[in-house]
Amino acid sequence: MRQILHIDMDAFFASVEQLDDPSLRGRPVLVGGASRRGVVAAASYEARPSGARSAMPMAEAIRRCPQAVVVPVRHARYAEVSAQIFAIFRRFTPLVEGLSLDEAFLDVTASRALFGDGQAIAAQIKRAVRGEIGLTASAGVAPCKFAAKIASDLQKPDGLVVVPEDVAAFLAPLPLERMWGVGPRAAERLRRAGLATIGDLARCPAPRLHELLGPAWGEHVRLLAAGIDAREVVPGRKAESIGAEETVEEDLLGREPIERWLLELSGRVARRLLKAGLSCRAVTVKLKYADFTLRTRQTSLSEPVCDTDSIHACAKGLLSRFDLSRPVRLVGVAAGDLTTETAGPTLSLFPVASERRRRLEGVVAEVAERFGGKGLTRAALLDPPGSGDRGAVAGGRIGARERK
Repeated sequence: MRQILHIDMDAFFASVEQLDDPSLRGRPVLVGGASRRGVVAAASYEARPSGARSAMPMAEAIRRCPQAVVVPVRHARYAEVSAQIFAIFRRFTPLVEGLSLDEAFLDVTASRALFGDGQAIAAQIKRAVRGEIGLTASAGVAPCKFAAKIASDLQKPDGLVVVPEDVAAFLAPLPLERMWGVGPRAAERLRRAGLATIGDLARCPAPRLHELLGPAWGEHVRLLAAGIDAREVVPGRKAESIGAEETVEEDLLGREPIERWLLELSGRVARRLLKAGLSCRAVTVKLKYADFTLRTRQTSLSEPVCDTDSIHACAKGLLSRFDLSRPVRLVGVAAGDLTTETAGPTLSLFPVASERRRRLEGVVAEVAERFGGKGLTRAALLDPPGSGDRGAVAGGRIGARERK
């Protein structure tokens, strides 16, 4: 029988801040933008009893937990700690599939002869992470990925839950909101239909579940609820996209202020591409309007790019496909269809210009890293119109993610 672990760090961003600053330990901490429209990237466990949580507007979190300490997001530091954590994972198995900076699936089926069963391995990993790094992690052990992920969340923080061989029986009494991919709207629809637990989903006739959730998703949910999940742990999965986004302090109206933000965000994306040694063949722009309506538009490129100007040009071109008469509260840019290939003499119509852009991007990134994110700034960004004070939101991401 397979043994899959899901290891999930506890309140990762906030825990790293408490690790680095002893004065924050034992105190409620909110990581994110402190501005009126900032968003909570992570809330420490001390802040959660008051109702503060990740993805909540910072103003609301502070209202609920006025004694909280607000600290800015430090992506570079979290990535550094994440690398240390994943190095510990790989001591026990090469089959590590990272889902984000702070969680991963591990297939330890073939590691049992060396390290013991899944529970023993999970306990060793937790001890190593605590002893060597100073952070706590929660773990789930199960015969499949879906059950392991659910198990890791059941006894947070610092939990370890082992799922028995009868996965369906373990899942059956859990509320359907624990089901992966079932959001509030879907949960409400299912409860109106008389379904309350994961076991109810497993027992629901397939045609009825297909009617409620759609044929493809309904069937997937039905199988997972029954404990049927043959997905393999895929090591070394590459990022699907590299992006950056910002919630602005004051709504943006019209093309010019949005273009300015697209330029800044394109620069962030370009620096992350350069650091990862990647280029992209697709660019996506995301706008969230003042009424919280979200729209995205994407374009594909004829050749891979990795520089600010190319990404910004694509992003500006996509604006013609948005309604710019409406006020915008969030702007995002993402690079997709990632590749290690770069435009060269056989690909680019302007190979000299492409090479110059790559070199320039490297200089900007080096200066930014040397001076803690500050350094060279484009003249067009010295006074972005309509931006007011920048509202800090969870900026870029590699792959996916939220936070626990």
